[in-house]
Amino acid sequence: MYHKANKLYGKDKKKKTMIFPIFFSLFIALCFHGNEAALQLPNNETIPAIFVFGDSIVDPGNNNNLKTIAKGNFLPYGRDFKEGPTGRFSNGKVPSDLIAEEFGVKELVPAYLDPKLQLQDLLTGVSFASGAAGYDPLTSQLANVISMSDQLELFKEYATKIKSAVGEEKAATIISKGIHIVCCGSNDVANTYFALPVRRAHYDINSYSDFTASYASEFLQELYGLGARRIGLLGLPPIGCVPSQRTLGGGKNRDCYDEENQLAMLYNAKLSAVVDSLKTVYDHPDTKLIFLDIYYPLLSLIQNPAKYGFEVANQGCCGTGLIEASIFCNPLSIPLSCEDASKYVFWDGYHPSEKAYKILAPEIINMHLSEFF
Repeated sequence: MYHKANKLYGKDKKKKTMIFPIFFSLFIALCFHGNEAALQLPNNETIPAIFVFGDSIVDPGNNNNLKTIAKGNFLPYGRDFKEGPTGRFSNGKVPSDLIAEEFGVKELVPAYLDPKLQLQDLLTGVSFASGAAGYDPLTSQLANVISMSDQLELFKEYATKIKSAVGEEKAATIISKGIHIVCCGSNDVANTYFALPVRRAHYDINSYSDFTASYASEFLQELYGLGARRIGLLGLPPIGCVPSQRTLGGGKNRDCYDEENQLAMLYNAKLSAVVDSLKTVYDHPDTKLIFLDIYYPLLSLIQNPAKYGFEVANQGCCGTGLIEASIFCNPLSIPLSCEDASKYVFWDGYHPSEKAYKILAPEIINMHLSEFF
C-alpha cells in the first residue's frame, strides 16, 4: 500500500498529493465502517475499535508462541470455526468477536501477537488477552502467560504503532472512542486460590477478593491513564459449575463446587464496588465505566439448558467432558468428543461453547448498551 504510494510520488509529485489523501481517507473509512452494528447504537454513533484484555475467555491466540500449557491452537479447538484452530479456547468464536460484531466494529478481534496482523487490524482493535491470566500476579506467573500488567505494556506499544500510522490526534480518538473489554478473575479462583495452598495460607475468601480487586482497580486506573474512556469490566462466572470444577470439587454427584462460587460472587461484589468507586473519581461525561455481570446469565443457561436449546450442561463436548481443557483437549480427545457442540453449554471442561457465547454476549451488551454512551 505505502510502496505504491511511494512509486506514485516518484513519478508525479502533483498527482501523489491529490491521490494519497483520497486513498488514505478511503482506507480509514474502510477500517472504521466495514461492519454494520447488530444493535442500533445511541445517536447513530460509530465505534472505531474494540480492545480486549484478560484471560482465555477472550484470548484469540496470544498464547500460541508462549511456553505454556494454556493453549488452544490445535484440534479439536476451532473445529466449528471457519479459520480452524487459531488459539481461541472454543469450538468457534469467543465473546470478544461477538461483542465486536454487536458494536459493528468487525467480525473477529485478532490477537495482538498474531504475526500476520495488518494495519487495518490494528486500527479497529485487537485483543491483548492471555489464557490463564489473572488479576493476582501469581496466577499469570504460575502459568507462564502474559500478566495483566504486561498486557498494558503491549497496549502502550500498540498506541505507539498507531500514532506513527495515523497521527497522535486520530490515535487518541480511536482509543478514547473505542470499547475496552476486560475479562479476568476466574483463574485466580480455580487455579490459584483453590488448586494451590499458597494464597489460602494467608487469605480467607474475603481478604483474597479484596487483594485481587485492588489489582483490578490498579489495572483500570492505568488503562484510563492510557486514554481509555469506555470500559466494560466483565465479572466472574459461576466458576464452580464449569465441568472441570464439578469434577474436582463437586463430590460423587459432580454438583457445583459451592466454595468456588462463593468466592466468585464475593469477587464480583468487590469488582462492582471498584467500578462504582472509580466512577466518582473519573466523573466526566465522556468516561463510561460499566460492570458487566456474567454470573447469573450463565447460571441460567446451566440451570435451565432446555430453555435455551441445550441438552447437556454439566459436561463439556471435548473428550470425556469431565476435565479436559487446554492441552488436555487435544487431537487424542477427538474420538471421545460429542458430535454437536451446539447441544452443550460447555465446549470443554472450562470454557462455554460458541452457542452459549452467542446467547450471552448480545444479552449482556443489550442490557448495558446505553451505559457505554
